[in-house]
Amino acid sequence: WRFAFYSSIHDLQDLFYLPDYEAGKWWKEEQVPFCWQLRGYDSPQYTNIRYPFPFDPPYVPQENPCGAYLHNFTWHKDPDAPCVFLNFEGVDSCFYVWLNGTYVGYSQISHHTSEFDVTRLLREGDNLLAVLVLKWCDGSYLEDQDKFRFSGIFRDVYILKRPVERIWDYVIKTDLSEDFQSADLEIRLDFARKPVPVSLTLTDPGGKDIVSGRKFSFGKNEEAVLRIPVEEPILWNAEKPLLYTLVMDTGKEVITEKVGFRKVEVKDCVLTLNGAPITFRGVNRHESDPVTGSVCGMDQALLDLRMIKGHNFNAVRASHYPDVPWFYQLCDSMGLYVIDEADNESHGTAPLYFREDDYAERMRLAHVRIADNPDFIEATLDRVRSMVIRNRNRPCILVWSMGNECGYGVTFEKALRWTKETDPTRLTHYESAFYLSRDREFDVSDIDLFGRMYPAFSEVTEYLEHDPDKPLLLVEYCHAMGNSPGDFREYLDLTEKYPALCGGFVWEWCDHAVYKGKAENGKDMYWYGGDHGELQHDANFCLDGLV
Repeated sequence: WRFAFYSSIHDLQDLFYLPDYEAGKWWKEEQVPFCWQLRGYDSPQYTNIRYPFPFDPPYVPQENPCGAYLHNFTWHKDPDAPCVFLNFEGVDSCFYVWLNGTYVGYSQISHHTSEFDVTRLLREGDNLLAVLVLKWCDGSYLEDQDKFRFSGIFRDVYILKRPVERIWDYVIKTDLSEDFQSADLEIRLDFARKPVPVSLTLTDPGGKDIVSGRKFSFGKNEEAVLRIPVEEPILWNAEKPLLYTLVMDTGKEVITEKVGFRKVEVKDCVLTLNGAPITFRGVNRHESDPVTGSVCGMDQALLDLRMIKGHNFNAVRASHYPDVPWFYQLCDSMGLYVIDEADNESHGTAPLYFREDDYAERMRLAHVRIADNPDFIEATLDRVRSMVIRNRNRPCILVWSMGNECGYGVTFEKALRWTKETDPTRLTHYESAFYLSRDREFDVSDIDLFGRMYPAFSEVTEYLEHDPDKPLLLVEYCHAMGNSPGDFREYLDLTEKYPALCGGFVWEWCDHAVYKGKAENGKDMYWYGGDHGELQHDANFCLDGLV
């Protein structure tokens, strides 16, 4: 791709997206995806809680850095699949798109897929894609995670071609009997224009066909719900991640899915999977690499997951945003439970109340800025909906998390209610509900797991010994900075003693740092906050990983 960086959006005066635009010498060739700050454009900045710009939502700094991208590609129309969709799997923080000089659209939510219908804009042969990415947008107020602030197109970009009449969406549900000896595989279909006949094949993990080529047809106004009975289903769990293969064939398109028969629920204040108690031996994982930043390909993810699995972890929290789609498929096949988390953190509201000595009191006061502000309801719902709708067919996901360290309020009450109504097959969690303001009564009835971060042993036992109504989840514990995680044994003893303690997730998997080559003594150099000339930073607090 050709790329040009501008320190301020106001420095970009050229209509670079037009086909006759001639890129100047300041345009460079770059391999997408990449993070600007790791290619010499702009500089890295690490902050933990504080916003990296003045708090004044929805406004961001007027001198907002931006990156312009140009990419030529060849396209030939396929008469069997003439509908074409342009997908971006991750862009930080927001972006505008043009194709062949025509404006396509805008999107934000950094860690999620954005899709544009470009069928009418494509030309036979050569095409020009132009993208403008801004470093900050109003969505940045909801993306204040503990991380290096990297920018740009950091995940894959691709074109998806599909037939005119097609399956638009599908929802897979495994409905297991009380004794887990039988099940119904339910598939709900939505069609793009009108219903089309669908042929289904379901194969068990050993390669035996349960059904083969069974045909289904639907009337114009008929609800498209398919049910396949399965006797003695082979159940999915972390120890035996056995998957069925589902093939949906419309004649012009074949969709293949992996299905895991499993049921997660809370029974008598105990977290269970397929009727048996389970304990999360989990770890929090950011997408992070010292060389590529937030660009993490499949080889990098596989290295992480194999090490995680090899060290006896059975669960991963996607902290603090949804991962790439194929990440969950890896967890399905490798046997890792997942807490999927919406791309939502407004932790930076808490420092606005630093006159309060008590952190919990700061969080209770901070809720009024965003978490309990009705102006942010739709933005919060958008982030949760995007996560749930995209990832709800993945068996590895047992819990939906509404976000991280935002405080609590009406935005999350609405998001939790929508989540439970949309997907009652999974559990919900949101740790910041611990910090309830005293302004009014808050509704926490749609939260299934009571989450805490870094609680003292006394707090854990106090909760568990006084008739809790929800299992306790240590969503972050044993902060792994330096030699600090020295209390694993005590926490694990508590999980053995109290069935209502459903485990926890170590903070965190790997250090966040920027690789800077070799020192004079031959050792690798890794830079952290403050090493890049940034005025506001949180020093080496990013070096807090197990590896």
